[in-house]
Amino acid sequence: MEKEITAFISYLHNIKKTSNNTEMSYKRDLEKMEHFMVQKGIQNVEDVTEEALDGYIQYLEDNHFATATISRNVASIKAFYHFLLREGIVKKDVSGNLKAPKIEKKMPEVMSPEEVVRLLEQPNGDSPKEIRDKAMLELLYATGIRVSELITLKISDINLQMNFLICHAGKERIIPFGGAAKKALDRYLDGVRDSMIEDKKSDILFANCSGQPMSRQGFWKLIKYYAQKADIKADITPHTLRHSFAAHLVENGADLKSVQEMLGHSDISTTQIYAHLNHNHIREVYVKAHPRG
Repeated sequence: MEKEITAFISYLHNIKKTSNNTEMSYKRDLEKMEHFMVQKGIQNVEDVTEEALDGYIQYLEDNHFATATISRNVASIKAFYHFLLREGIVKKDVSGNLKAPKIEKKMPEVMSPEEVVRLLEQPNGDSPKEIRDKAMLELLYATGIRVSELITLKISDINLQMNFLICHAGKERIIPFGGAAKKALDRYLDGVRDSMIEDKKSDILFANCSGQPMSRQGFWKLIKYYAQKADIKADITPHTLRHSFAAHLVENGADLKSVQEMLGHSDISTTQIYAHLNHNHIREVYVKAHPRG
């Protein structure tokens, strides 16, 4: 089975042009499945049955693997067997009836507007690092972009005259930002960025303290630090600001279609969760304020 898994990963890399992270994820899932099958005395892919695959998924559930992890494993197995069938390595796709467990959609964690203000006010010094941090936090909340999109922004993606940025991840989208983000960006770009960045020819917008492009982990630590400094008890992540951006827009009357476009959601049903959040907020206000609530 090892040979077929290697061939599948090679196909993903050379033909599908998938990312290294995606390939490692598939490889890890399939090697886990292979190990289970070997323990059951099944060595070859053509000997794997529907019952054996069902048994593997049951094993994951019995060992309390997260629902999302099991769903990902099901997707990996299905993609693997689709490849095997297409290549003529197996005569039947035994993964066809494999069912992924339903994933309960959790309501996203959202900060209150007051908490957002406290967070954004934390980097208030004159050091290059604090000026950069202020610009990053303001821009993240002002646009709702993902942290991966934030750290890969280029100077050429920012239009300070018209107050918008261009996000190239997936379908290209134009996202406006307000005066607070513009002010923070102006201050950062007025000499601070040039003093921080190592490669003077680079177009990357945000650099770390070593002069290299900011990493996800670096920004993650940054936001944790300022959340603690702001005495915010909730577990704040970069995605919390994205959720808060969307929820606050909807709460203040923005239509879902516009929010969907700014967030880059392909399906509006993903964006509708913020409308549900708003309904919950209205209900809480009613219960607290109405004499017979």
